[in-house]
Amino acid sequence: MAIKFGYHTWSYSSFGSWVPAYTLDETIKRLSRMGFDGIELGAAAPHAYPPYLSPARRREVRSLLDDHGIEVSGIGPAPTGGPGFNPSSPLVEERRATVEHYRAISELCAEWGAGSLVYLPGWVIFGTRRRQAWAWSRECLAEIADDAAQYGLTVVIEPLAENSNLCESGEDAMELMEDIERSNVKVMFDCSHVRYRRESLTDYVHLMGADLRQIHIADSTSTQVRLPAGQGDEDWEGLIDVLLDTGFDGYLTAETGFHRRGINPDQDARTGLEFLKPLVARKCAERAGASPRL
Repeated sequence: MAIKFGYHTWSYSSFGSWVPAYTLDETIKRLSRMGFDGIELGAAAPHAYPPYLSPARRREVRSLLDDHGIEVSGIGPAPTGGPGFNPSSPLVEERRATVEHYRAISELCAEWGAGSLVYLPGWVIFGTRRRQAWAWSRECLAEIADDAAQYGLTVVIEPLAENSNLCESGEDAMELMEDIERSNVKVMFDCSHVRYRRESLTDYVHLMGADLRQIHIADSTSTQVRLPAGQGDEDWEGLIDVLLDTGFDGYLTAETGFHRRGINPDQDARTGLEFLKPLVARKCAERAGASPRL
């Protein structure tokens, strides 16, 4: 098995705050130089908003990725704003626009060699029953998954406890995955959202099992969130142990720092990688040299 290390480019792309902001080209070069295996992108300007990417620009980015030996681990939408891309919206026009947005993301994933597409199930609007919102999201996901399957893509459902009132927990994500009954629909979790619910990271790994395809890494304290791994009080040794126990071989993608202005994204990215990568290597080496159990 091989756990890979990625970095979500939100903190380089002005998401959540207008600054700092870097071009995708510059971001690829920096993260590759640090030693990341992959990057995860939000389908938003200035990095990866499909309508802003000409065929020539798409080829240029693919060449840049190949030249720097780094892959796109996945692409997901950027919620909120004008086109909210809410698959649970009572507006049929917004639901249709959301499906079309994901279709464009699937095409971009295929062009840039990404293996997965992140699905955000949306949020319940006042006046809508949760049951109805869930049904709308499920319908959109089924169509999105079928589109993604044409490109050999896996769609991973991300529960968002801090931001959503629809799919908040690991159980919610598993239920939506099981409702869909598509072989290319799996699940993931974000450490920050698990912490928000005061739940255990290792419990999520056991719950999701073989259906867990990636994790958004973030450390926390009682007063700070979205810190690099090792800067807070999460049990990272315990998490790596259980990931190795369950045979996880996906991406550990740091999604840190983007919620506030004034961070140094290079330092943020480097700090987390310098903590997590040696920890995984040590845990793997310990298992390789361990005596068999009697």
